[in-house]
Amino acid sequence: MTAAEIGAASGIPEQIVVEKFGLRGKHIAAEDEHVSDLSVAAGQRLFDEHGVDPESIDVVMYYGSMWKDYGVWQAAPWIAHRLGCTNAFAIEFDNVSHGTPIALRLARDLLRAEPELARVLVVAACRESYLLDYRNERSRFMFNFGDGAVAGLLVAGEEEPVNEVLGAHTITDGSFSLQVKVPSGGSVSPNGGYRFLDVADPAEMKGGLDEVSLPNFVAAARGAVARSGAQLADVRHLCALHMKRSMHDALVAELGSPAATYLDDTGHMSGVDSLLGLDRAARAGELSEGDLVLLLSAGTGYTWAACCVRWGTAA
Repeated sequence: MTAAEIGAASGIPEQIVVEKFGLRGKHIAAEDEHVSDLSVAAGQRLFDEHGVDPESIDVVMYYGSMWKDYGVWQAAPWIAHRLGCTNAFAIEFDNVSHGTPIALRLARDLLRAEPELARVLVVAACRESYLLDYRNERSRFMFNFGDGAVAGLLVAGEEEPVNEVLGAHTITDGSFSLQVKVPSGGSVSPNGGYRFLDVADPAEMKGGLDEVSLPNFVAAARGAVARSGAQLADVRHLCALHMKRSMHDALVAELGSPAATYLDDTGHMSGVDSLLGLDRAARAGELSEGDLVLLLSAGTGYTWAACCVRWGTAA
């Protein structure tokens, strides 16, 4: 879906979509393509590229969009089954847009705490473009939402130089928790109502987030870097979630102007963004051995999350 098409659907000039939203276009899933399908496709590509035996996986962790194939249902067991991960147990959590740093943190801690576990497959997917009502001006900041998926493999006990998950830090401000939601479908309104993403009070949300969002991004980053035994000046590459261009530029500046991956051709894909950004940077040859990479995201709740990776080999 191009910026022009987004503009035509929303009434926002194409130039604004490109320059303010930082969006040249985004990907849209097929109507019959769900988060389980996207997750399986990403996981299968990972297995094929790296020669991974699905039966060697101990844990399959889904951490993507909570808008899944069915309303009250877990995607992780179905993903594990379809990938052939017959020896894995499945877990999932709904940390939406701040998912990647938390998923890496939880998978790392799981491998450290239970020596009998060796391999955790993390997968996330999003098709929240289908939750957008382009006629609703209250939700216009979400018009960058697109569809996509990502998969990563965390392995314990590797001795050769590898990409190491380091420290993580997370901040939550629950005062924003009721602002962004799909109002219908839960126990409050189970059978009717507005079935798209909505914002309860856009002015209140924007005013509140304008004050705290950038400081909390930086605080989450500082915490993750400190727990990695480093400083912000040591960060060589930033992989953040997709956000408006001005916010991204301000964030890069606050972090000391590291190189950064900006997903202006995909938009925002729930928990997918920062791990996809890492994958793109690696494939583009933008990472060198020993680089400290910062994965940074935030999501409704409202939570800001960061995690550091020490880049080892190009594998």
